[in-house]
Amino acid sequence: MSAGPEPKLLIPGLRGFYDFVEPLTWPLIRAGCGWLFIVHGWGKWTRGMEGQAEVLAQSGWDFGMSLAIILFILEFAGGICLLLGLMTRFWAAALAVEMGVLTFYQYWENGFSWLSRGYEFTLLWGIVCLAIALRGGREYSLDRALGYEL
Repeated sequence: MSAGPEPKLLIPGLRGFYDFVEPLTWPLIRAGCGWLFIVHGWGKWTRGMEGQAEVLAQSGWDFGMSLAIILFILEFAGGICLLLGLMTRFWAAALAVEMGVLTFYQYWENGFSWLSRGYEFTLLWGIVCLAIALRGGREYSLDRALGYEL
């Protein structure tokens, strides 16, 4: 299904630039999303798994250290894999599920705005992860280099 012809550029002289950078857009989205999760996972690591379990318990998620460890692995390892484009669909889908749970079970009642601890942030990153899961690693990914993808 085609969405129709490409729109005409207001500044046709930019065609070469756009043709050059267009293949970089998906890796940029993947890398930005991956970096976000790496930083969040690293925060869990530096807090310590016991400290992270306490934070989760205070938020109503009292599952002991097992949930803290799962979330650390999911965010840190998953973020690295998104950034590199390795097992991209798996990690992106897993992170989308995490963001969905946080959106609807943790933050929904606070409303939309992240400034009120709402679901704005988790919804955005959940949608980005879902898009990555649906599209895969694509250009400049280890999935592409290895020739295998989920």
